[in-house]
Amino acid sequence: MAEAADWLRVRGIGRERFVGYVSDYLSGIGFTVEKVESAEPASTQITGSLVRMNPSVPAGLKVVRFRVAPTSGGAAIYWEAPATLPDSELARADRFSRELETHLGRAVSTESHGTAKVVRSPVARLPWLPEANAR
Repeated sequence: MAEAADWLRVRGIGRERFVGYVSDYLSGIGFTVEKVESAEPASTQITGSLVRMNPSVPAGLKVVRFRVAPTSGGAAIYWEAPATLPDSELARADRFSRELETHLGRAVSTESHGTAKVVRSPVARLPWLPEANAR
């Protein structure tokens, strides 16, 4: 897991519940979601494929893949795919990632009555950004 920096972290809820929030959001905006559990190391891979037209999802994000791993006190999500996007789609992809982050933050905070929260990792990166690929 050292090959990629995590994108978001959640404190106060476990990996399984966090996977549920990510899956629910993707399903709600038109993706079919497949989850694959791994025991060593403990993680869940989430793959979403866009099946219902959604103008807010750029063509390069029609298939997305995340990995959610447990941390002490919560979970971390790694954005694994797509790794590259055309320059013309970067702004829309950034907006999509911010909308996903905002939705997850609201959903987790609401369900936990403010005791759990989603935060951007101190070393957060998205794989299609140039600074992420320079490391």
